[in-house]
Amino acid sequence: MSLSRSPSPVPGGGWSSPGLNINTSGRSSPAKSSFSGPNGGTITWESARLKSQGVTGYPSFSTQNQGFFTRHMRRISSSLPSFNMATDDRYAEKEKLGRGRWKIPLLGRVRATIARMGRKGKIRALIVLLLLTCYLLFYITPLWYYWRRTSWLGGGEKFVIILAANIGGGVMEWKGAREWAIERDSVRNKRKYVARWGYDLEIVDMSTKKRYAHEWRESWEKVDSIRNSFRKYPKAEWIWWLDLNTFIMEPSYSLQSHLFNNLEKHIYRDINEFNPLNITHPLQAHYLDPESLSPVGDGNVDSVNIMLSQDCSGFNLGSFFIRRSEWTDRLLDIWWDPVAYEQKHMEWEHKEQDALEQLYTTQPWIRSHTAFLPQRLINSFPVGACSDNGNDTRIHYNEKDRDFVVNMAGCEWGRDCWGEMYNFRELSYYLNRNPWERFKEDLVAVIWYKLTGQKVKL
Repeated sequence: MSLSRSPSPVPGGGWSSPGLNINTSGRSSPAKSSFSGPNGGTITWESARLKSQGVTGYPSFSTQNQGFFTRHMRRISSSLPSFNMATDDRYAEKEKLGRGRWKIPLLGRVRATIARMGRKGKIRALIVLLLLTCYLLFYITPLWYYWRRTSWLGGGEKFVIILAANIGGGVMEWKGAREWAIERDSVRNKRKYVARWGYDLEIVDMSTKKRYAHEWRESWEKVDSIRNSFRKYPKAEWIWWLDLNTFIMEPSYSLQSHLFNNLEKHIYRDINEFNPLNITHPLQAHYLDPESLSPVGDGNVDSVNIMLSQDCSGFNLGSFFIRRSEWTDRLLDIWWDPVAYEQKHMEWEHKEQDALEQLYTTQPWIRSHTAFLPQRLINSFPVGACSDNGNDTRIHYNEKDRDFVVNMAGCEWGRDCWGEMYNFRELSYYLNRNPWERFKEDLVAVIWYKLTGQKVKL
């Protein structure tokens, strides 16, 4: 007789569990009978089955990932540190390998932090990240220089600074250690300034060029250098000439904000406002047009093509601006005229500077396109220069007013050029310290000096 189930492992038939015994009625499933539990209690088959489902399965009313730790277990575990238990055959004690070595899952921490943030927090974090990225790109990287050169952001490509230098030594004598130090500081000062604002810097050697075979024209090459710079930089609109003994005291001032954005407010075209040379202005002649007869020319700021300052003795070309135009080309040709040079160079003590004064005095067409700037706006003097009448508030540098540029004019005649350059360099650094430098030097260094009696430079 074949059985519908496998033989029972119990001798005599039947199953070891009372509820699994096969009924003679031919049922294929266990009967709903009861059996004795381990403590003598009565347990039915249905209650045992339901109890088993409650232990191993899920309730009908619950879902997976229930509870805080169940939902966040993966996130929490990904943010926890893990040990690096890599083996190393160089050591004998295998159980001590990798002890104390931490491997921090930074990416997991970041993802977990972002996941816990709300929608508003994510938007704020994104805005902060964008601002930080823009700061790094436009203020830390070299993009700072290029975006300030563009015409629609900074406009720096419109300005070229020409610095006169004697790289190989002067015409009459070679430079000593102090002269080299002056040149080094002056060049570094101009390079930092143009790098900050996107301008071009042209360093010209005033001692190695020789236009005529019979004679040097030292400092007269200023005219020729300006002409060459206009050719070299076709997008330049203005050229700013600076002598070597100048120092930009306020590098945070751009030319646009300091001068050109409000040019009409700063310039004056009537030389009678400050006329140390006592030049008669305007010229009076019946053949002159109304523009030449006017003390302010046509009164249009766009017609100004050269801007300079005056010191106690007249025109000063240690710091001046000249604009690209046909009028400028004509002026440079006449200014460089070798015939006038041959006839007058012995009379012109200040060379090309006296030549421009002569042209301004005798040529009406030059007056109508020339403007003057207050000296302290672009060309302040130290107290030692023009000191016959003491400290002149119109001429001399003022620390409280934070003058833009200082020019140590004439320091080679009885004054210490290097001493003046060093003092103004240190003063510029002191005035333009950032908040962190002020904290270190004005607070920490002072407290340390009071406690120990020793000066420290942080």
